[in-house]
Amino acid sequence: MLKIDSLHQYYGGSHILRGLSFEAKVGEVTCLLGRNGVGKTTLLRCLMGLIPSREGSVSWEGHAITQLKPHQRVHAGIAYVPQGREIFPRLTVEENLLMGLSRFSAKEAKSVPEFIYELFPVLLQMKHRRGGDLSGGQQQQLAIGRALASRPRLLILDEPTEGIQPSVIKEIGVVISKLAARGDMAILLVEQFYDFAAELADQYLVMSRGEIVQQGRGENMEAEGVRGLVTI
Repeated sequence: MLKIDSLHQYYGGSHILRGLSFEAKVGEVTCLLGRNGVGKTTLLRCLMGLIPSREGSVSWEGHAITQLKPHQRVHAGIAYVPQGREIFPRLTVEENLLMGLSRFSAKEAKSVPEFIYELFPVLLQMKHRRGGDLSGGQQQQLAIGRALASRPRLLILDEPTEGIQPSVIKEIGVVISKLAARGDMAILLVEQFYDFAAELADQYLVMSRGEIVQQGRGENMEAEGVRGLVTI
């Protein structure tokens, strides 16, 4: 599992993450909810080693990864789909997906795994188109597909529904459900769209001002008033 213990981070004089602690288990979707500006993306960047944590520890599958560089965390089986997708617009869909195989040997990284195209048929249809020519929803599917190409044991998704049309949101939800049902991956989903999170969450966490202020099981979100905590 992923285990975060007493994580602190600062920007200038601002205390962004305030002793954050939680766990995300393999075989479950852990949904982290919170309004804008509470520190969700900062947390994910700390988890990936893109910014150092000031205090506290991060461990994955029983090993401390707090000091590892981002590429070392990828090699440890962690994949991250950032807010804004960050695909390569001038590369084709196929070339973008092949970039996700960078942690494997040249022999293993010659072709896109078939399961990516099975999960996202639209990417197969558009494999020769440039990433920048895709719609926002298709680019989001491409970003998730690229992350999955590394065959992660932990998949981190930062607001995958942002700016996406409802039909594609539904398709992405189906893919996340399929991945969770396999039982061999931990999924940490950061989301503001309450209904999307509530449909997928095995565990939920509510974040406010850099702290986890409430947590519980996904099936109890409505009864425990989570909607009122995260919607304006």
